[in-house]
Amino acid sequence: MLSLLGSIRGGSSFITNSLRFRSSASAYLSRTFITPTSNTTWTWSGWVKRGGLGVWNSIFSSAPGGNAFAFSPTNNLIFALGNVEVATSTAVFRDPSAYYHLVVRSNGTNIKGFVNNLEVLSYTGTIPAINSAATHYIFSNRGIDNFVDGYLTEVHFIDGQALTPASFGAIDSSTGVWAPRPYSGTYGANGFYLKFANTSSVAALGNDSSGNNNTWTVNNVSLTAGATYDSMIDVPVNYSDGGNGRGNYAVLNPLLGSSSTGPLDGNLSVGFNANMGRKATIAVSSGKWYWECNFVTPFLDSVIVGVCRPADVDVFTLSATGYGYLSVGLKANSGSGVAYGAAFGLADTIGIAFNADAGTIEFYKNNVSQGVAYTGLSGEFVPAFCTNASGSTNFRPNFGQRPFAYTPPAGFRALNTNNLPTPSIVNGANFMAATTYTGNAAARSLSNAVNSVSFQPDLVWIKSRTPGATNHALFDSVRGTGKYLSSSTTSAETTDASTLTAFNGDGFSLGTDTTIVNANANSYIAWQWRESITAGLDVVSYAGTGVDRTVAHNLGVAPAMIIVKRSQTGATSNWQVRHTSIPVANSIQLNLPNQAAAATTVWASTAPTSSVFTVGTSADVNASGVSYVAYCFAEIAGFSRFGSYTANGLPDGPFVFCGFRPRFVMIKRTNTTGNWALIDSSRSLFNAASDNLYANLGDFETSIVRLDALSNGFKLRTTGGDFNGASGDTYIFAAFAENPSKYALAR
Repeated sequence: MLSLLGSIRGGSSFITNSLRFRSSASAYLSRTFITPTSNTTWTWSGWVKRGGLGVWNSIFSSAPGGNAFAFSPTNNLIFALGNVEVATSTAVFRDPSAYYHLVVRSNGTNIKGFVNNLEVLSYTGTIPAINSAATHYIFSNRGIDNFVDGYLTEVHFIDGQALTPASFGAIDSSTGVWAPRPYSGTYGANGFYLKFANTSSVAALGNDSSGNNNTWTVNNVSLTAGATYDSMIDVPVNYSDGGNGRGNYAVLNPLLGSSSTGPLDGNLSVGFNANMGRKATIAVSSGKWYWECNFVTPFLDSVIVGVCRPADVDVFTLSATGYGYLSVGLKANSGSGVAYGAAFGLADTIGIAFNADAGTIEFYKNNVSQGVAYTGLSGEFVPAFCTNASGSTNFRPNFGQRPFAYTPPAGFRALNTNNLPTPSIVNGANFMAATTYTGNAAARSLSNAVNSVSFQPDLVWIKSRTPGATNHALFDSVRGTGKYLSSSTTSAETTDASTLTAFNGDGFSLGTDTTIVNANANSYIAWQWRESITAGLDVVSYAGTGVDRTVAHNLGVAPAMIIVKRSQTGATSNWQVRHTSIPVANSIQLNLPNQAAAATTVWASTAPTSSVFTVGTSADVNASGVSYVAYCFAEIAGFSRFGSYTANGLPDGPFVFCGFRPRFVMIKRTNTTGNWALIDSSRSLFNAASDNLYANLGDFETSIVRLDALSNGFKLRTTGGDFNGASGDTYIFAAFAENPSKYALAR
């Protein structure tokens, strides 16, 4: 297995630049091919970061005939013959926050498409002469329409060979993420390699680095300094370069916020009407960060730039945690402004210096400091932009992917993944797994290994996916093998030696049970967690006293979520859940669809601390002489997130920032009834995630589109009470990562 991070971090990466294509400028590449090595056997590979979504995006096409592969208006990957769609992926690709690795190859009888090393598209039939002596196009359909808005880098075309993604990438052994690797093979007559690294002229951007001199014509791309400069250092690898740093850069997030136009131009331009806002794709809670913004006519007296919380709905206009600089020379917070600095307008560049370590934000007008605007900021913030009066304005932020207009203040860095702090967990597969398997009614061992990474679990949660009522089964290493509790019932602990028989170094073992965990031919999912301070899980057993008491835990920080169940044989009880987004006097039950409600006898209206949590006199958590188990979870940056969101009741639902690509998400409506929804990336390998189970139900799995799991969080793609009910409904969630955003690819 190839480890790339060492060389990338050391600055010796072979990827230095990407080319931004602005659909607003009709940017594309074109070249007339010569007689091919083979017109039916070829491979195309490239790394793509999407900008515009929901429109035709032609990736590679030929003329005449219009044979092409593209992203469709429904964001599927498609292959077309003569403009007739002959193959369509079931997966959709609508993550604008990171890169996809796209490989399409033809072997003469079959065409396959791969995204991030996973096959998503297949077509068998008449193979078109896409590689023929004709004009070909990249990021456009014949140079006339279907222009792509986004970024492209590391493009290879191999004439005469049908290769797999392994020729261009490999799993990084540290992160478990698919990563670029240098191609070392031959290219064939029409083969080419586009690096977009030569910025001496626009024409030089199309230079071929394969040795074939198959240079492409670059159309409607700019190297003029300013907002239209299209050579970017936004790339799918992280390394320091002595300047802003190479990595995946922040852009405006089209999945979050509102605007009248866009975002456009690789999500670095957005037009606002009154009371509209937009946030960036990267949030930070530590470090020193700098970005800039320019503006395009018409202009308002109500333009605001600054920061806010990722979860803030109103950006600055009403938010108590939005801090901004107004174009009239005020600073703004909580919907009101006070005198601050100079007014600014269309000719000006505003620099934003956010020091998350010191908790300050300072604004610059044309490199002149206006002074520290706010102090005492703590927690996580995201760059944000908005207007709060009538009219319209176009914002053009720069997070450092193109040259800054001014040198950042000393110690301040551009907002990209290379510059983000290294998380304590770089590969979530070391601590959390979602393993699918088929029952066989025989004793067996099951591995939780992902890309050769595995761990010994301390909490194993198993559920049958097959039609037929089957309860959940939760096992943990504290109570021991063969003992399970069911989240869908009030039942006490069941002991059955034929269920889970061992917690192994790379998973778990099952016995011959055919009722709950290993029925022959049934499909199952097993969610697994490793107990450790690093991963933020402590499994605690304790005996009730009947009076308010504290229970010790070993997390070292206050738990963000605690799940408690009475485990003593013969005694029933509800599962009680304490969540950081629920008031401390309230509780909610894992086995019920009930809303969160006052329950002062459950947690004794006392918040947990870094060493203990408090239980009251409720028999669900503290009956005298009764045994209990508590699953205590702390939030770990880049690995777990426990928060809340507000529904909008629309199919285009809320975006929830996590700072990682989720492997597992649990969601519950709290202001009224709703089931505990469970989604994971093992059952729903691609977006949209649609394989649904519920913690409080013994039902089998259903398939209904629910959400997209993305490189920096998740996006609701549904209406309905369990995920995105009426506008204003409140939801809590618990999410665990595949990978932190520092390393994650789009999915």
